[in-house]
Amino acid sequence: MSKAYPSNLTRVQYEFLSEMIPEPKPGGRKREVDIWEVLNGIFYVLVEGVRWRSLPSDFPAWQTVYTYFRNWRKDGTWLEIHDTLRQWTRIEQERHSSPSEAIIDSQSVKTAAMVHKAVGYDAGKKIKGRKRFMTVDTLGLVLRVLVTAASVGEREGGKKVLKRVKQSSNQVSRLTTIWVDGGFNGDPFMQWVMDFCRWIVQVVLRPEQTKGFVLLRKRWVVERTFGWLMGCRRLVRDYELLPETSETFIYLAMIRIMVRRLA
Repeated sequence: MSKAYPSNLTRVQYEFLSEMIPEPKPGGRKREVDIWEVLNGIFYVLVEGVRWRSLPSDFPAWQTVYTYFRNWRKDGTWLEIHDTLRQWTRIEQERHSSPSEAIIDSQSVKTAAMVHKAVGYDAGKKIKGRKRFMTVDTLGLVLRVLVTAASVGEREGGKKVLKRVKQSSNQVSRLTTIWVDGGFNGDPFMQWVMDFCRWIVQVVLRPEQTKGFVLLRKRWVVERTFGWLMGCRRLVRDYELLPETSETFIYLAMIRIMVRRLA
């Protein structure tokens, strides 16, 4: 049993998640590791931002913890858990399981020195690294995320992440409106969303001649979600060799938030 780290799941939270944990593959060796401890190890890496090899010794071996993290990323387990929890969270908030509105935005973050794949320069924000394209509902819960090089344009990345949202059509059957900022403005992007996704794009612009922070209608929700992610040190900078791993850590951060609300 590991120490009571702040990142640990409580027993109640783990029991809430346990029904969604895949069973061991048939014909293999009996599962000997405690999945509760494996999950705690994964969340420790996420929240504290340590390397896998730096996982404290009171967790299972780091190779074991990483293997579960990697295998469940590749077979879609993390995404399935995330989507289930999002639906339950919406229902708990007395909302329909499928949102009718979504907000899209991007966040550029610096990458670590050893990261070379999908790295670019965002000239607007003067950041060399990666860009996170995020779609959230009006509660700030993530629908889909896409991690690309920071040099990818807003409209190009917006199309790619909205394709992912569209592919989860059974979960967004009521979606009709996408709220965006001025970076996604333009007739070609709006027309593409209407033709491919059958959704309407609403642009919220910053009022002219205003200085400092301004709370923009609908748009502030996604900014709050970015703020939630910054509570996890692993996400303050992009340390992952693969963009897919970065996306998984974002889904894990949301899983942690939602399970703490529900349990």
